[in-house]
Parts: sequence; C-alpha cells; structure tokens
Amino acid sequence: MPINNRIAALHDEVTAWRRDLHEHPELQFDVHRTAGIVADKLKEFGCDEVVTGIGKTGVVGIIKGAKSGSGKVIGLRADMDALPLTEITGKPYASKTAGKMHACGHDGHTAMLLGAAKYLAETRNFDGTVAVIFQPAEEGGGGGREMVNDGLMERFGIQEVYGMHNTPGMPVGAFALRPGPLLAAADRIRIEVEGKGGHAAKPHLSIDTVLVASQIVANVQSIVSRNVNPLDNVVVSICAFNAGFTDNVIPQTATLLGTVRTLTPEMRDFVEARLHAIVEGTAALFGATAKLHYYRDYPVTRNTPEYAVFAGNAAAAVVGEAGVEREVTPVMGGEDFSFMLEARPGAFIFIGQGDSAGLHHPAYDFNDEIIPIGMSYWAKIVETRLAA
Repeated sequence: MPINNRIAALHDEVTAWRRDLHEHPELQFDVHRTAGIVADKLKEFGCDEVVTGIGKTGVVGIIKGAKSGSGKVIGLRADMDALPLTEITGKPYASKTAGKMHACGHDGHTAMLLGAAKYLAETRNFDGTVAVIFQPAEEGGGGGREMVNDGLMERFGIQEVYGMHNTPGMPVGAFALRPGPLLAAADRIRIEVEGKGGHAAKPHLSIDTVLVASQIVANVQSIVSRNVNPLDNVVVSICAFNAGFTDNVIPQTATLLGTVRTLTPEMRDFVEARLHAIVEGTAALFGATAKLHYYRDYPVTRNTPEYAVFAGNAAAAVVGEAGVEREVTPVMGGEDFSFMLEARPGAFIFIGQGDSAGLHHPAYDFNDEIIPIGMSYWAKIVETRLAA
C-alpha cells in the first residue's frame, strides 16, 4: 500500500486527535469545542487562511500550493457532529458526555482531513488551492445546506468538491463509489389524523383514529410493493405512531412520523403524490380526516460521472485497483454532502471500516487503522487533481 513515510509518521498523532474528539462529542451545530480545535490546528499547520462561522459553526482552511498558477480550487469536506446516543463500547476514550456519542465516525472523518491538511500544508506539492471544509450538523441539521447558503463555494472560489464516509462491513483498505446516484434523497413525513374521540366501550359512536392510522400504515406500504417498479429503489417507513393516553378512551387524534427515500426526482414526486392520495383516501373511508406534511430534506447524493472516475483512480493509486468497487449498489441512507454536490461537481466515496458495529449503533467505534489510508486518499486527490 503506497502510503508515504510522512503520512505514516502522522498516524499516532492523528489517532490521538480522533480519540480526543470521540471523548467529547457534540451535536448538530453545537460543535463549538470541535470547531475550535479544528481552527486552532489549521492555524498551527500554517494554512494561508482559516475562516470560522461558515454555515453557523463550520470551519474552512485554505492551503495554497507551491505553485498557484492554475487558479484551480478544490474542496475536501469532513463532517464534525455526533449523535444523541449513549455509548456502550467501554473503550478508555469513550464519550464523557451522557447521551451523546460519535456513532457514525465523524470524529474519524474530521481527524483524517486534519491530518491531510497538516501534510498538505507542509509539502504544498501541488499547483492551485485546497479548501479543507469542516461541516457541522450532518446528522439531520442540514449543515451542508447551511454552508452552501452561506456562500461557501463563491467565497473561496471552489470549483469541485469531494467527500468521504467510513463503511462498516467493507474490508479495511477498500473503497467504493459509483457515478450518478450513490445515496438517496431523505425526506420526512408527518401524518395528522383526526376522528371522533369517545368511550372505548362505545366504539360505534366514535371514529377510531387508532384504527384509521393503522390502516394508513398498512396502505402506504402498497406504494413500494404495488406502485413502484421492482427494479427501482424506494423506501417508505413509518417510524413513530402516537395516539391516545389511556386504555378506555378512543383518541380524537393520532400522529404518524416517517421517512421516504428515493434515488430520482421523478420517483420522489411520484411517492409524494401517492402518499397524499392514500393518506387522505384511507381516512375518508372511515369518516375521518388526515393531512400529510411532506418535508423535502436531503437531496440525492449524485456523483458527477467524470469526477467519480477520477476519485476512483485516486483511491486505486492508494490501495490498488482490486481495492476499489466502481459500481457499488446505491445506499438508501441520506447524506447532506448532497447539497455541496448540487452546488459544484465532484464525488463522494466510501472507505472500508472493517468488521464493526454498524453506523448509528451504541457499540460503534471508528477504526483507527484506516486513518493513513484516508489521509493518503485526500493527498492523492490534491496532488493528482492539482498536479504541479
């Protein structure tokens, strides 16, 4: 594996940074300690410019190559936020904050990009400029959207952008990506049902919202099973059902919460329309009313084809062609790097985490073995794309 000596020498130092971040997880935009550490280290590395407060609490470091004649600027992005989970790893560096933990590896993403920034600021063996982007609130807060809306691309002249995420179950040292849709659009739904409350012993005098909402839960599953081509990728999940408060009262209202995942704009529009029809029609059958609130959240994470080829080549230069899956099956999870890819061309790639607990699991821990691999990938992106 062609990891150069300087990157290999940084492994222990970057691991220590990662474990410190793991001990002190922060949620969404409230990443003040993490962002402060990132900014301080970027200044210590000698970055040409360090800007904080982009997209509320995002940080951007600017590193100019030894030659800057090309005028080209590329962005490398890592996410910084944790999740509202209680850690059960038992590791000596486990979270010190109850109810918060790095269960998705953003501590590792941040550390790897910091390590790459240190290497790039020392060597500057490229022609152009690198913007290292540290983003808050990937986990449901839309931090990528906030940074883009705050002028990230225009302010720093970023012309293309790259992201990376660890993947449990993929071998250590493996990479995977695909041109086009890689991760799904992640939308949120809220269904409010109103019937007629009453005594549980006299259901004929009521309109039972528990029954109506249950029928809605069952009927919306017909969208995927009977309205969508089996070869298309769609997920509709109802994840919360709230109704009533005791055992002898039929509740007046019920509320359902869920998510919709799609890979194309056409399917996104279709599923939203079908949900409205099914929700309202099912309620009407029972004499109740129901309203669907459909919130379009993270868009599809769509790799620009030619940049996906380049990113795959950079990965292959680090781990060999056999270690790169270039047509990986799309994942129905969401990722707000999608907002950056809507603003600029680029590519998102998965890096193998090895055997571990899954993402968002309380026993998950980032695999420090992949740190120099990820750093080497970032360095290869820069030194190839901005070849001196």
